[in-house]
Amino acid sequence: MTLEQLSANKCFEGEQRVYRHRSDTLKCDMTFGVFLPPAALEGKPCPVLFFLSGLTCTHENFIQKSGFQQHAARHNLIVVNPDTSPRGVEIAGQDDAYDFGSGAGFYVDAKEEPWSKHYKMYSYVTQELVDVVNANLPVVPGRRGIFGHSMGGHGALISALKNPGLYQSVSAFAPIANPTECPWGKKAFAGYLGSNPDDWALWDATHLVSQYESTPQELFIDQGAADNFLAGKQLLPENLLAAADGNDHIQTIFKQREGYDHSYFYIATFVAEHIAYHAALLTA
Repeated sequence: MTLEQLSANKCFEGEQRVYRHRSDTLKCDMTFGVFLPPAALEGKPCPVLFFLSGLTCTHENFIQKSGFQQHAARHNLIVVNPDTSPRGVEIAGQDDAYDFGSGAGFYVDAKEEPWSKHYKMYSYVTQELVDVVNANLPVVPGRRGIFGHSMGGHGALISALKNPGLYQSVSAFAPIANPTECPWGKKAFAGYLGSNPDDWALWDATHLVSQYESTPQELFIDQGAADNFLAGKQLLPENLLAAADGNDHIQTIFKQREGYDHSYFYIATFVAEHIAYHAALLTA
């Protein structure tokens, strides 16, 4: 679990760092961001919040565009944000499209060749990266949240729903909420998981919500009303909300933001609210 620190920048009396490590799960080198708030720099254990990015992103987008650091510093939250797919691997066709392959791991564990050797982003995010963070950063045990955007919102939701108790808080900006029913999800799931719809359902937040019977879980869903991907039926939050309405084990908070689109301008506007939401649950 050796980490190589690539950069460190002072930010709001905390420090924004970037690390690289060798991933046993993905069988490649992976890079991720870590924001350490002032308390963590003083050696005090802090809760940790994971952020999962969307299609085409690397670890850099959220660090540079969202402005989250000032809010994480205020609440003394460590924030960790990984890349969106394996990198530096040789797979034919991995760079041919923006919505499949490089930058589009979809936070699933691929079953289909040639993707199954490296494309196991779900296990990386929910197991290996958690272990790396626990071993190397001053985190409070059992105080862990997760959130994300678009494809990363999908990843955050399924990570929480498939692992009751692993995360104490979860939220999502404009998530791909029902991937088995949208073009992005159908393409990715067919390529990574094969043609069996039963396999797809295991990675779909709407299906997981409909079947969820474990510890009560609250989901904070945020959606821009002017999002072109909402209009294009790529996100389908209404399907997830309908499934949650029929399940007493799931509570939802849904906020629709009039005039806001799918961009980082939207995220930057509301990221303070999300971080405050997580902080309230992680420091209670």
